[in-house]
Amino acid sequence: MPSAPATTSPPASAADTDTQPTPSTIPSPTSPPEPAASLPPTHRTVRTLPSTTEASASVISGRAAVTMTPPSGQVREETNELVARAALMRATDVGDPVMGRLVAQYGASEAAAAIRARALPPEFAAREAQHERPPDLTGRLNAWYARLAAAKPAGDLEAGERAGARLIVPGSPEWPTQLDQLGASRPLGLWLHGTADLRFACLKSVAVVGARAATSYGSHIAAQFGVGLSESGWTVVSGGAYGVDGAAHKGALAADSPTVAVLACGVDVCYPSSHDTLFAAVREQGVVISECPPGVHPTRARFLVRNRLIAALSRGTVVVEAALRSGALNTAAHALSLNRHLAAVPGPITSSQSAGCHRLLRERRAVCVTTPEEMIDLVGVIGDDLAPQSRVPAVSRDRLNESTKRVLDAIPARGGAGPASIAVAAGVGLDTALSALGGLAAAGYIERAANGWRLRKPATSYRKAPEAAALQPPLTAEAADQTDDPPFPDDSPISAEGLDP
Repeated sequence: MPSAPATTSPPASAADTDTQPTPSTIPSPTSPPEPAASLPPTHRTVRTLPSTTEASASVISGRAAVTMTPPSGQVREETNELVARAALMRATDVGDPVMGRLVAQYGASEAAAAIRARALPPEFAAREAQHERPPDLTGRLNAWYARLAAAKPAGDLEAGERAGARLIVPGSPEWPTQLDQLGASRPLGLWLHGTADLRFACLKSVAVVGARAATSYGSHIAAQFGVGLSESGWTVVSGGAYGVDGAAHKGALAADSPTVAVLACGVDVCYPSSHDTLFAAVREQGVVISECPPGVHPTRARFLVRNRLIAALSRGTVVVEAALRSGALNTAAHALSLNRHLAAVPGPITSSQSAGCHRLLRERRAVCVTTPEEMIDLVGVIGDDLAPQSRVPAVSRDRLNESTKRVLDAIPARGGAGPASIAVAAGVGLDTALSALGGLAAAGYIERAANGWRLRKPATSYRKAPEAAALQPPLTAEAADQTDDPPFPDDSPISAEGLDP
């Protein structure tokens, strides 16, 4: 890679480069995210620990590690790219478009090498200088250098594996390609913890978002949408927070369906801590994801930048309840910028917690919906024109891999069976069976029942949503500190497309 003279400015601390919250104004959907440059060749997610000398590696793009021996010379190239992405995820702020463009143009390994040499390619610096708001490359490079020097990617991979998590990157079989529409703000990778296949789960997905300090009305409606969408074969995506998020996840779980929780911290960090039982259920039935490495704790900026993932993963977003300065409006802004469908649920005109929804409706940014059926009618025009209660699989059988087909064939035609017996009948390991079952459930082939996994039958009616009182635990002192939605200062340099250059 060509190099320029290294900069001599002192390294910046991680705190100096913290991202800031986005403005409360809702941007026009006519300004799509800046596209990334041509993407580097796809690398299989193969990992070798630094101490390993044998020509073997562990595939960690799936739920379980699989020992394999690639052709000579292949391990180092593939390992370096994965480890480099894990390292860069420590070195940069989430969603940084400058890092995104650097990796897209040169690959993660070369980008990391350039940062360690403190010399970005001259042609890259020249292109960045042509932006309307040129980034401070010197400041960014110094911050990246300091963080990269302290990064321990092999340790992150080991910590994730110990926690039962896996790292996927663009090009991995489980990678949701709709994230590529984020352009330069596309995540460098995603940490996943759970049984569901993320790509399958998000083929038909709707984001259900809203206020953390939700009213009983908001919690009840969110749970109804969680149940109704899930009963019709749609995956519920949300942020795992108090209020609307938690109610939506619990509604999906009550329907025995997978759900996706997108966190602003590491997948091994339980935040809020009182949601430990909820996250355990999501991991068992769905998947918890984050672009933050293991052990990272949430910040206000990470919450807001995280919202772009919720919007990008889903075909549409419904705002159930939101105040005028709610963080849910930030997710709505991302949905509009990505040309996704946006809906809002009206609430009492006397409730400040519905003022943000009413604003979206008044400005005709969002479509008014009052039932899960109406939301399905809205998002169903993208691709599948599905009736509200249709349970047609979202993925054809021909697109399933061989082990998943064997697991599907092992499920009895009548009744249900547990994962262990299904694994034996399919002739696969338990981890492989669990991963396949999660993907098949997300794709609409099977469902969880009291007697185990069974083939999915057409729905006849929506299940009753859990009572709001059962969804909302009493607010503790910790909860009270977390219920205020983050403000949006007017001097924020972040746009809805991610971090500004």
